[in-house]
Amino acid sequence: MSGTVERYGKGWRYRTSTGIDPATGKRRWVTKGGFATRKAATTALNAVVSDADNGMVVSRSSVTVGAYLDEWIERAERDLKPTTAASYRNDIGHLKRELGSTRVQDLTPLMVERTYHQLVKSGLKAKSVRNIHAVLRRALGDAERLGLIVRNPAASARPPTPDRVEQSTWTPAELATFLDSVQDHRLFASFVLSATTGMRRGEVLGLRWRDVDLEVGRLSVVHTITTVGGVPVEGDTKTNKSRRRIALDQVTVEVMRDHRKRQVEERLLAGPLWNDSGYVFTNEDGSAVHPDRYSRWFSTLVKKAGVPKIRLHDVRHTNASIALEAGVHPKVVSERLGHATVGITLDLYSHVSPSIDAAAAETIAGMVTVPGHPKPASQAEPA
Repeated sequence: MSGTVERYGKGWRYRTSTGIDPATGKRRWVTKGGFATRKAATTALNAVVSDADNGMVVSRSSVTVGAYLDEWIERAERDLKPTTAASYRNDIGHLKRELGSTRVQDLTPLMVERTYHQLVKSGLKAKSVRNIHAVLRRALGDAERLGLIVRNPAASARPPTPDRVEQSTWTPAELATFLDSVQDHRLFASFVLSATTGMRRGEVLGLRWRDVDLEVGRLSVVHTITTVGGVPVEGDTKTNKSRRRIALDQVTVEVMRDHRKRQVEERLLAGPLWNDSGYVFTNEDGSAVHPDRYSRWFSTLVKKAGVPKIRLHDVRHTNASIALEAGVHPKVVSERLGHATVGITLDLYSHVSPSIDAAAAETIAGMVTVPGHPKPASQAEPA
């Protein structure tokens, strides 16, 4: 394949064919001008010819980013959970406002990074923009695979680095104060379960009695109840790793038994109006608890308890922090929380790491004898 270089206005341009378009059967032509010298135009022509010979030239398309993302999410959401699909659509909304009219084939890594910068300036958190980046990268990865673009510009773009946010947690004493203040609440057991297992809100509300074995003292996290557009949605766990079995301590088992007795009484009172949902934690008629309503209850109860204000999700963080500070192995904490890797656990709770590190230092030192430096009395071997 070859091409021509010729004068064009005050500069130079090249023109070459990139072969036959299989969609139309017609020859494809590429023309570009604006080069200051013949040499510059020739160099650019040679690059295009080389790319075409290596199958790196795609048919010219006028498809915009907005149109492509709309088509892409329609295909992709068939394999996504409703909550994930809703999140993707929200992220795509931000991208369309910034890049919607841009042709997909004109998109560059610089344009993508500028978009991320603009989204941060508009008030989005860096973490949210990183989520948007993940969606765009996945969508454009499919565009590359399908031959719409030669390279994925989002793969080379760098999203903003989120600021490290210190997790808000209660001390063991503050947690005890809260639980003491809510012991008469009809869903007291749900707060105890959150505190002793670190389960997510949706996992607690999606727990069914068939997944609980109080005789053995163990439950299975299988289902969740989340919200999409304010509407409760039942579904499977967040990830495969989130699907797990958790051991229950004896106190939690007793609290759960008391809760089951209370629920039986409520069922008898409701009679034919009872909704046999099978959930462990329900409304008075047996129906599933709305996650947003549950969070509002929690916020009200926290205020009444007089403890520091934290989110419901921070009870999960409290569980993890207490466990790590008590010396529970990070791998065990990670598996109980349902994290994908232990690295995620350690990264989230890095504020606990110094105390773990200090304890490790003392433990190791207790096993090592350094000449001229006797061990402290607390580490000395018994007589």
